[in-house]
Amino acid sequence: MGDDLAVVSYEAAARNIIILRGQKVMLDRHFAELYGVTTKRFEEQVRRNRDRFPSDFMFELTGKEAAILRSQFAASSWGGTRHRPFAFTEHGAIMAATILKGSDSE
Repeated sequence: MGDDLAVVSYEAAARNIIILRGQKVMLDRHFAELYGVTTKRFEEQVRRNRDRFPSDFMFELTGKEAAILRSQFAASSWGGTRHRPFAFTEHGAIMAATILKGSDSE
């Protein structure tokens, strides 16, 4: 990964921002894609650092929210995930980037 985690273009990030529960958020899979890691690796890092993600940083979509989004995204972009996605607010995205950057040096 190296320094690839250091810079993500605004345009690339902005394409993945959606409004959910009245907040601008980015889904876990889109965040992982932007930083060039698998969703699985990204989620592992989030789980290891769960205490850094209070509810105003990250939340899990409800079944209904996930179903609505699944119907809006092409099946190929949704993938075969078995869990409901996590949504990251702006503060959560910053924390996630920090965690990914820190795991790169391990």
